[in-house]
Amino acid sequence: MMVRRNLLSGFLVALVSFSLSGLQVLAQPSAVRVGEVVPRDVREMYDRGLQFLATTQSENGDWTEGGMQGPGVTGLALMSFLASGEDPNYGIYSNHIRKSLRNIISSQDAITGYLGNSMYHHGFGMLGLAEAYGAVDERSLWPEKSKEKQRSIGQALELAVGAALASQKKNSLGAWRYSPNSTDADTSVSGSIMVGLLAARNAGIEVPDEAIDRAITYYKQMTSPSGQVAYAGIGGFDESIARISIATLVYAVARRKDLPEYKATLDYLRQRLETPAQQWPEYARYYQAQALFQGELEVWEKWNKLLVRQLKQAQLPNGSFSGQFGPAITTSMSLLALALNYRFLPIYER
Repeated sequence: MMVRRNLLSGFLVALVSFSLSGLQVLAQPSAVRVGEVVPRDVREMYDRGLQFLATTQSENGDWTEGGMQGPGVTGLALMSFLASGEDPNYGIYSNHIRKSLRNIISSQDAITGYLGNSMYHHGFGMLGLAEAYGAVDERSLWPEKSKEKQRSIGQALELAVGAALASQKKNSLGAWRYSPNSTDADTSVSGSIMVGLLAARNAGIEVPDEAIDRAITYYKQMTSPSGQVAYAGIGGFDESIARISIATLVYAVARRKDLPEYKATLDYLRQRLETPAQQWPEYARYYQAQALFQGELEVWEKWNKLLVRQLKQAQLPNGSFSGQFGPAITTSMSLLALALNYRFLPIYER
């Protein structure tokens, strides 16, 4: 993956100076360029949010005050830094990025590959590793005296993928729940694992098609013809913008836009752009931003204007956002919902 690392690192450096020649993301249509002019309101909100995350990061590389903590939270904050477009190796947040990565890798079980104490943490931690893999120079990740004793990003990511696949094999529904040994599943936890696996596969880590297909089968069973998505087990449909967005994104990133279930979930979101999520609003915004961007650009642009207005009113003077998960994860999810305006993360490509 050295070629990918060099290309992406050079790509980010070039974008800082707005030199895009020869480095455009070919998978995106001409109207969707990485590094397009970002609205001033978005840039100011994003910068203030990153400053909050930077000043509240512990010396160990995680976020420990006022809410949830663990490799999943650290992974989301890591992606917020990566999504800003600053050079991940020499930019102003490069040290925060390295501390985040060291924390995630150090939290991993060296035998099982499991990250944290919940498959939620595992999924978001794996996603953070996947987005950093190929962008962050491994040579400067660990202090020289401990470098030979530590796993690389690629090694940690392969272990994390292996843990997710091993967990799925134990699961009767072909998906995931809170514990790696769970035999039941839910669409929320499974979404974090699926996006992490798909990001890892995009980064060059082997993920069998069979594993993706099994999980997609589970999501199809959990999606009603109306586009509603159930939570756990099989069945039990109700309105949840968060779950519908998760399913829409999973179908899209898995390249299954041909499915009627995908069309139903996207249509459900399209018809309710101005309907605020009744539960888990920050979680819903995080997934809805990506789902709409992957689904239909004109619809995302309309929704994004509403999002910017909402978050501008909600951002606190210290740059954070408050929510039920605590300031670190709420701020990270809010920033990542805005980060589609930047489009620097590989997982945000269309």
